Formats: sequence, structure tokens, C-alpha cells
Amino acid sequence: MTMLIDSHCHLQFAQFNDDRAQVLDRAWQAGLSAIVVVGTDADASQRALDLAEAHPNVFAAVGWHPHQAAQFDDEQHLALRRLAESPKTVALGEIGLDFYRRLSPPETQRAVFQQLLDLAGELRLPVVVHSRAAEDEVFAILSGWAAQVKGQWPQERPLGIVHCFGGDLALALRYIQLGFLVSIAANVTYPNAGRLASVVAGLPLERLLVETDAPYLTPQSMRPQRNEPSFLVETVGRIAEIRAQTVREVAEQTSANAAALYGIAQVDASESADERETL
Repeated sequence: MTMLIDSHCHLQFAQFNDDRAQVLDRAWQAGLSAIVVVGTDADASQRALDLAEAHPNVFAAVGWHPHQAAQFDDEQHLALRRLAESPKTVALGEIGLDFYRRLSPPETQRAVFQQLLDLAGELRLPVVVHSRAAEDEVFAILSGWAAQVKGQWPQERPLGIVHCFGGDLALALRYIQLGFLVSIAANVTYPNAGRLASVVAGLPLERLLVETDAPYLTPQSMRPQRNEPSFLVETVGRIAEIRAQTVREVAEQTSANAAALYGIAQVDASESADERETL
């Protein structure tokens, strides 16, 4: 396996408390070159940044999940701003709307989403977007934000990533035109993944990312285990199969896409791990 980037996971979550170091070692040995750990509130964002600062190949996104929008206030906004200013913070997220479970009122979700988009624009950080059962509204909000920030945005850098994409090909193409990348998770390996497979087949590879969303969305062959970054290889294999391309082609291009989005340099972490074992 060539070098590969997990563009979105939650290694700071309690599900990894007993074996986090081993999970990271398995990731490097599987060929991953970088992992982006994504926050869902101030505490989870702090823990993501702590991990990033402890490991050269781990990076953080700091954000506030729409499920917790009702708990967001000025103090939390200041906390996220402070975390976002770290050199190891590469994005603001995850942020967005979730009208599937509605754990926070929709109007509150909208207000928090807009506040955090404004912060991302101010700090010139790409956004990691969560969208569930709110596709039209999320796109409309992001369209307005894109129009505001594009004039000051670094040339050739995407505006963000639509994480764990769940829409159809038409929506994915609209996001690409807007300046976003689309991220594919392991649900593309599931038997009922026909619509997502059409997205994978229909988009330019230069606009795709891959992610685990670990500990969630375990690939089909690994279920019902907890997901982890090393399992990303199965997702990449399925994408390569759908697109009739090689695993290497998919891994290299999606990694280059993630590195450009997040502004990170790729390092062969498996070699670094081997070197550590010989010291």
C-alpha cells in the first residue's frame, strides 16, 4: 500500500482509550502517512489537538457538532478560536446541520453553523462539514459563505470537505463547483451502497477524499468491530474497484487531495515506526 491519509476520524474518543498507541502503530504499518482527528466540541477538540501535538503525522480539526449546538456559547466560541490558532490545527470542524436526530433545535444549529463558518473564514481554515437530512439547507448556507470568502481564499485550496457524503451525484457535482471536496467513508463497501457508488464513479478523482470516521462506519468485512484508521485500506480498495483504477492510483490521488486541503506534508510514517522499533 502506498501512502494514504485518513481525512476524518475520532481517535480521541473513549473507544480508543485502552489501545490508542497500538491503533496508531497499525495505521502506520498499513501505509497511512497522516491522520486528521476531528473535534465535536471544545473538550473533544482539545483532545484531538493534544494527540496531534504528540504525533508528527497526526493533525487536528477543531469544531462543534450540530448535535451539541444547544450547548454552544461565547465561552465555547473563544475556546475553539484558541484551539484553531495552533499550528497543528488544519481545519474547523466538524460543523454543520443534522436534522435527522434533531438533538439541538434547527434554528440553534443554523446559528452555530454560521458563527463557525465566519470564524473559519476569518482564520482562513477549511471547514469539515457534517450534513444529515439537511442537504439543501447546508448547501445554501455554504454557497453564501463561499461567495463571501472566495476573494480572500488561498488560490487552488479547496474551501472544505463534505464529510461522509450521503447525497447523490448531482449534489456532489454542485459541491465541487462550489469549491469543496467530497469525502467517502466505508459505507461505500456496504451491500446497499448503490447511490454512493454512483458518486464515486461519477466524480473526478481529484475531488475525492477518503475517511474512516472511526470508531464509526466499519468496513463491511470488519463488521461488527470498532473501526480504526488501518481499515481505510478496504475503502480505498472498493473505490478502486468501482472506478476501475488501481489501489495505488486512488491512494496517491486522495492523499494528495487531503494534503492540499489541509496544508500538510506527507511523511512515510511506517518507515518512522520501523526506525523507532530499532532504537
